[in-house]
Amino acid sequence: MEPSSQSAAAERGRLASQRSVLALRARAMAALHRFFQARDFLHVETPVRVMAPALEDYIDAEPSGAAWLRTSPELHMKRLLAAGYERLYQVGPCFRHGERGQRHQPEFAMLEWYRLRADWRDILGDTVALLREVTREVTGGSLCRVRGVAIDVDAPWSEITVDEAFARYADTSLDAALAAGRFEEVLVAQVEPRLGLGVPTVLSEYPLACSGLSRPIPGRPDRVERWELYLAGMELGNACSELVDAAEQRRRFAACAALRRADGRAVYPLDEAFLGALDLGMPPAAGIAIGLDRLVMALAGAASIDEVIAFPA
Repeated sequence: MEPSSQSAAAERGRLASQRSVLALRARAMAALHRFFQARDFLHVETPVRVMAPALEDYIDAEPSGAAWLRTSPELHMKRLLAAGYERLYQVGPCFRHGERGQRHQPEFAMLEWYRLRADWRDILGDTVALLREVTREVTGGSLCRVRGVAIDVDAPWSEITVDEAFARYADTSLDAALAAGRFEEVLVAQVEPRLGLGVPTVLSEYPLACSGLSRPIPGRPDRVERWELYLAGMELGNACSELVDAAEQRRRFAACAALRRADGRAVYPLDEAFLGALDLGMPPAAGIAIGLDRLVMALAGAASIDEVIAFPA
């Protein structure tokens, strides 16, 4: 058999073996749409190729000619919020340069939703209801599985602050890790593997220093109204009360640009259309991004993101 025929035969076999998980993925997608439509969310689509990716410390955009492929639809969706759209959701492709592994693909599917006049706690309520409903519709029960660990989404979810998690699981305090530039390193290696064992865990009250788009907690300017969701050590979603102060957002983007420049990483143009929308005024809002591929992994009990994508990169 010619090499090209061998390759085609191997692909045909792989795709045939994926039929059941791709059918599960389709059921999950249908359940997601039913969930949001029943709650009067508007399904929107925003550009995939953008002229100004969001400036974030640890996320690199994939170049596309003179533009970039989006790392998230966030900034365009916030422009819709600023124009008065009350409830929005979107499911679509996103891209991040250099990300590849059991839980990462350079191209992946993101679910995001946003609400005006809502905060991080409102989004948590949405997320609990969504995960329970989708799990029940797709699996017929309440259990997800990650790395062989069963997580009961119907059980009361646990919550721990980032400060508490570092004090309990890490070899350094949160503030010391931030000062040493070790926050991400310690979070990933020492904290994340201990979260979401048995029930979903919410990791809350992130430091402002690594949360460029989140609103500070009243009375605690160094911590923000942000949480992430974990299932058996796998980060599934990132939520926050949105920063709507245009001057502060511009300052944070500038600080991130300076950090990226000092590290020799790409610095993207400011999204002046987004900042202009904030300048005109935007009501309080909150939102979340959930990795759809990872959600399907949990629903299917898959060990790798490649198992739940028909054509992995």
